[in-house]
Amino acid sequence: MAKESTGRKAGGGLARPVTPSSDLAAIVGSSPLPRSEVVSKVWDHIRKNNLQNPQNKREILADDKLKKVFGTDKCTMFEMNKHLSKHLS
Repeated sequence: MAKESTGRKAGGGLARPVTPSSDLAAIVGSSPLPRSEVVSKVWDHIRKNNLQNPQNKREILADDKLKKVFGTDKCTMFEMNKHLSKHLS
């Protein structure tokens, strides 16, 4: 069975490149990246700097760079995407 064309182009949504703010660029770099790659690089930063709460791995304890992005000392991994979206254009 042939696949019907929906008229949509690939590269939208998570794959569409976004430009990070200057605060977020300190973590992920300043070049446009797909949103999924931004999230991946933020997680790399979190793991590299041991920023997960040992008692509750869903909680992220922000360092100085992440405080500028999150606007708070800690947040859950679910809240993280809400904070990141404010820094992507």
